[in-house]
Amino acid sequence: MSVQQQIQKYIGSQPEPKRSDMQALHRTILEVMPACKLWFLDGKNTENKTVSNPNIGYGLHTIKYADGTTREFYQIGLSANKTGVSVYILGIEDKKYLAQTYGKELGKASVTGYCIRFKTLKDINIEILEAAIRFGFKAQNEKGGLMK
Repeated sequence: MSVQQQIQKYIGSQPEPKRSDMQALHRTILEVMPACKLWFLDGKNTENKTVSNPNIGYGLHTIKYADGTTREFYQIGLSANKTGVSVYILGIEDKKYLAQTYGKELGKASVTGYCIRFKTLKDINIEILEAAIRFGFKAQNEKGGLMK
């Protein structure tokens, strides 16, 4: 099964209104970064044990660790959770940036160092969420894809 098929199957498996919200967010992220690499992580480790919620990933950046090793990963993530949807904006070094910059205008959402969590799209300002996503893509691309 292709990554796109896995993504559509995952989104399609969600109950409403989460399914429609995730489909709308998927389209929005692809409009922001149309040629980005797509990822699908099923949330299972190498022993096929579930360790996280499945994630849709967008973009590509290289994580460089202190020991010199590197790993490729996505820049923006989208995942269903028990109460709604999570959008991950990875690679931001200042863990207060998202909350300080977008938190107040976002609406009914919980904002941590790299995650924006909300119940439904109608609870948030989609333009502010889109601005945060654009920032996530731009910040990684300006750093040349490397992060600490």
